[in-house]
Amino acid sequence: MQWLIHSEEDAWRSPWLAVRRLQVQRPDGEEVEYHAIRASDVAAVVLTDEQQRVLLLWRHRFLTDTWAWELPMGLVEPGETAAQAAARELEEETGWRADELQELVCAQPGAGIIDSAHHVFRATSAQYAGEPTERNESDRIEWVPLADVPAMISRREIVSSITLVGLQQELMTRWPLEG
Repeated sequence: MQWLIHSEEDAWRSPWLAVRRLQVQRPDGEEVEYHAIRASDVAAVVLTDEQQRVLLLWRHRFLTDTWAWELPMGLVEPGETAAQAAARELEEETGWRADELQELVCAQPGAGIIDSAHHVFRATSAQYAGEPTERNESDRIEWVPLADVPAMISRREIVSSITLVGLQQELMTRWPLEG
């Protein structure tokens, strides 16, 4: 069953996202107005070291007024691949430069209302390039044992969807599910 878009226009737009008004035809044939968000893709990095730790940032998100641990991440800029964005954000936010990035997972966290794809890459080695150049991203940057991540998720110390998906995928590839 496929929905069809007959028309689409801006209801509101900024450089990062657009709220769109769509005229759609549902599978039952009825035409209805629908609203959606067209947003930039996001890229993140799960950087781990030889001690089975992951590099995380302690961040305040003012919209939800929450503090939590997150992966280094940011918007994919025009003309940039998701991997290039991930590498750039890692270095800007943490000062670490990944030796190589591998695609870990791609998710669409709100596919029914938002079209932004969240790309997560894995890096298992990196070089410290210097102090982070982006000073508005986090209060702390820390290497956290991967073994601590499930409990941190349970305590809601990790709540960002791209961080959850990326870390859970990393854990699944390292420790396959039993059964």
